[in-house]
Amino acid sequence: MKTSAEHLAASQAVPPAVQPTFDDLGTPLSDITLVVVDLETTGGSPSNCAITEIGAVKVRGGEVLGEFQTLVNPGVAIPAFISVLTGITDAAVAQSPRIDSVLPAFLEFAAGSTLVAHNAPFDMGFLKAAAQQQGIDWPAFGVLDTARLARRTLDRDEAPNCKLATLARLFHATTTPSHRALDDARATVDVLHGLFERVGCFGVTTIDELSTFSTRVHPAQQRKRYLADNVPRGPGVYLFRDARQRVLYIGKSVDLRPRVRQYFTASEGRRRMAEMVAAAEEVVSLPCSTLLEAEVRELRMIAEYKPPYNRRSRFPEKVSFLKLTAGPFPRLSIVREVKDDGCTYLGPFSSRRQAELARDALHETYPLRQCTQTISPRATGAACILAEMHRCGAPCEGRQNVDEYAQVVGAAAVAMCSDARPVAEALARRMAPLVADERFEEAVTHRDRLRALLSASARSQRLRALGGSPELVAARPTPEGGWEIAVIRHGRLAAAGLAVRGVAPKPFIAALRSGADPVAAKPGGFPAASAEEAECLLRWLDSPGIRLVHLDGVWASPRHGSRGLESAVSLTTPPDQGGHP
Repeated sequence: MKTSAEHLAASQAVPPAVQPTFDDLGTPLSDITLVVVDLETTGGSPSNCAITEIGAVKVRGGEVLGEFQTLVNPGVAIPAFISVLTGITDAAVAQSPRIDSVLPAFLEFAAGSTLVAHNAPFDMGFLKAAAQQQGIDWPAFGVLDTARLARRTLDRDEAPNCKLATLARLFHATTTPSHRALDDARATVDVLHGLFERVGCFGVTTIDELSTFSTRVHPAQQRKRYLADNVPRGPGVYLFRDARQRVLYIGKSVDLRPRVRQYFTASEGRRRMAEMVAAAEEVVSLPCSTLLEAEVRELRMIAEYKPPYNRRSRFPEKVSFLKLTAGPFPRLSIVREVKDDGCTYLGPFSSRRQAELARDALHETYPLRQCTQTISPRATGAACILAEMHRCGAPCEGRQNVDEYAQVVGAAAVAMCSDARPVAEALARRMAPLVADERFEEAVTHRDRLRALLSASARSQRLRALGGSPELVAARPTPEGGWEIAVIRHGRLAAAGLAVRGVAPKPFIAALRSGADPVAAKPGGFPAASAEEAECLLRWLDSPGIRLVHLDGVWASPRHGSRGLESAVSLTTPPDQGGHP
């Protein structure tokens, strides 16, 4: 893989200007087939109520393509107040078809469209419940909610509420809502078109932009919309830069163009993002072969450029490790990095505080030296007094012989690396009488120490298992029939590629491996990349459909690893302060 600087430089070559296609801009609203649907029901909950009427209107580009309407026999009595509201009585639906024959007909009418409803969760809830009762797989419809869109688009001066009748009057709908399904669907069509006209004034022309539109976007953001004109489709990383070419913000997306355009037309509640867009003068896009590659590049570039408007991942180097030192009488020390010094390390910890808690858990279990003095087997009495003050476990003045201390150190090293069960058992024994005496504050202290140790131990074991593998090649199938390929060396992404459908994957993988970055191993088997990058790779490796193509070395976790112990802590430790579980 290229470095961030090389990749960024390569992106500066601006292609010849061309007229963007509709595909580049997202799916235009005028090209979307919409089915506006409304239901009448026997009540408000799909769990114990049923549909009595379905009405739907199919439209595209402002033209009505068809209508669907039918009463439905719910199989139960219609409550009187519902009959008064809708005019639908038991007699009216007595000869009507049941939902098991109506729903397939409606799904055929709506096939390939985006569904629209006023208060869509209500209508979609009943339709999905009916499909589930009949064993029908619900199609992957896109859904637009006109009530939600109205709340984003209109203010209180225009519409005191977002009820369908109120909006129908505002937009001069040709059909008045009447609590009958087809009339309400027709009125919703007019409301939808009125809302489309409103959002069009804000530059919203595609379904992607509409899905997250809000009028609360600052005008300064809207004026910068042209910055997204040259952003391509597909996965990648994007950078906002100011007039001095300083990187302000870095992000990633599975589809760059609609994601970047959201900063100028979408609901962006974060004030700092509005400030960032106002200062931005350029958007640089770095297309990637897969989303995994984009995620990794984003992490690396944030760590490299440290953009002021990124809050996460800017300082991957600010982690802590717990080190069991070497020498005659080892002790536990908190350090910033892992060195090739033959010592045992645990981590990384997200904060020094967590490292201190894990260290305390080990000290409660093993009598390790805690003082920082250099102590020899022939220590003086003064040194022993200092050791006693610090509850030191060093073998001075007959307190403990050197061989016994070496056994303690070995046991602590095993607990740090592969088997923390002795620590969990020791702290559980300490907590049990405290819980019995309702001394919950003291018990929680031990629990927090144990959690910190087990969490770091589980993380360390997963990271070192990946970091210790010289090369791991994995593939994941794509929905289009291709394969995402990742070459991982010592826990760092060395190459990534996409073998599209029809491309023989084995030669592709061989070429990818031959061109992958060389990666040197790190001390202690820790990943050659940041912990965040290694964990990103592990999430990808844990995703469904992964195939392990090639492995050098061993990729395995300890038999008695800490992940199982970590999940059991809440069952074996005391409740929080106050006795609440």
